[in-house]
Amino acid sequence: MNKWALVTGGSAGIGLEIAKLLAQDGYDLLITGASERVFSAASALANPAIEVTPLQADLSTAAGNDAVLAAAKKYGAPPEIAVINAGICVGGAFIDHTLAEHLQVMDLNMGSPVRLTYGLLPDMIRAGGGKFLFVSSLSATTPTPYESVYGPNKAFLSSFANGIREELKGTGIQITILHPGATATEFHARAGMQTTAFGDNSWKNDPVLVAKQGYDALKAGVTSVVGGDEVTQQAWFTNKTLSEEEKARIHAERAMPNSPLKRGV
Repeated sequence: MNKWALVTGGSAGIGLEIAKLLAQDGYDLLITGASERVFSAASALANPAIEVTPLQADLSTAAGNDAVLAAAKKYGAPPEIAVINAGICVGGAFIDHTLAEHLQVMDLNMGSPVRLTYGLLPDMIRAGGGKFLFVSSLSATTPTPYESVYGPNKAFLSSFANGIREELKGTGIQITILHPGATATEFHARAGMQTTAFGDNSWKNDPVLVAKQGYDALKAGVTSVVGGDEVTQQAWFTNKTLSEEEKARIHAERAMPNSPLKRGV
């Protein structure tokens, strides 16, 4: 049996680009997606040397995560690599969205990584180890007004991954965190942010570049990597020096509906 890898949110964007790199390296793949597009993505990824299994599942629900773990069990061995990538955002003022919308974002961005990691770890440890790539965000380093729960979700994810890495020393489990800046995918359009500075994909990072940076870091055993160009790399360090109030003001200018700005990070 080939080595195999799990990629959540593997039907588009950064997740799909990481899946392509895994396929090139000979990994069988289990990819998840919330829509039927996951099946066409699986067909595009397939080649004679590997098998690609698509799974349409809503990972904001317990049932969706249970379906992923059940599909993983069918391989007879745990994944060598688990890419925890699925995530969403809703743009606009916090109070302009329903509580159910915010909770769905939180359940996907935080609940799913916890559920899947908890479900996968025991078998991976018994097998001698494995690798996790958690796709967080540059937003983990700043408040994100007009994406009210997204930044806090990603701050949780990065902190969670850093914390369990320390707990898992000596088990053979490797944890890498990828922090992409704004990337030219459908992410912001799906969040309803077309009239913000993030609505224009022309200035954003190439998902192919971001995926390669994350995948290369995973293979090299790097614990944390920023995904994107030099501007994005600098923003990571700048965010470490600014006050939370200043970062909130800057992000609000970029993420506010009908923003006059054309570029953000």
